Amino acid sequence: MPEVRIRPYREEDAAVFDAAEQEPGTFEFYGFRSTTAFRSHYARDGMISEDHGNLAVVVEGVGLVGDIGWFAVIHGPGSIARALNIGIYLFPDHRGRGFGTAAQRLIAEYLFANTLIERLEAATDVDNVGEQRALEKAGYAREGVLRHAQFRDGAWRDLVLYSRIRGDA
Repeated sequence: MPEVRIRPYREEDAAVFDAAEQEPGTFEFYGFRSTTAFRSHYARDGMISEDHGNLAVVVEGVGLVGDIGWFAVIHGPGSIARALNIGIYLFPDHRGRGFGTAAQRLIAEYLFANTLIERLEAATDVDNVGEQRALEKAGYAREGVLRHAQFRDGAWRDLVLYSRIRGDA
């Protein structure tokens, strides 16, 4: 398999995301967005999302295949009770090829090396079996089901929660 890397966004990445097809009825669709949203965010903030950190996922010989990001979740008072929830998006042509597994392994290594965070979380739709397999291959442990945790495509959806703790292989 070609080498998968994560890196900071570049200006040209934002245009690729803006041009990507918006896919109603998929696990990634949360409603239509502006076709200049990513370029606008990049011009303002130097990244393509305003509410969390994220990096581009690139593959040697292929180029940009998606992105991976994180945001803080709180599990109690004080900053020590904080975890990071990760999420990944791969363009449809690049799914099912192991790129997501590699990127989710890399983001764990990156965040554990560059933050004091102890716990990473990832949640995916109960029907997204491919993402569940990718998380397990990347070293994340299944913890349980979050009932009606996400509203998408006109209905409340159950999510499967995964975690990876600092020191997990």
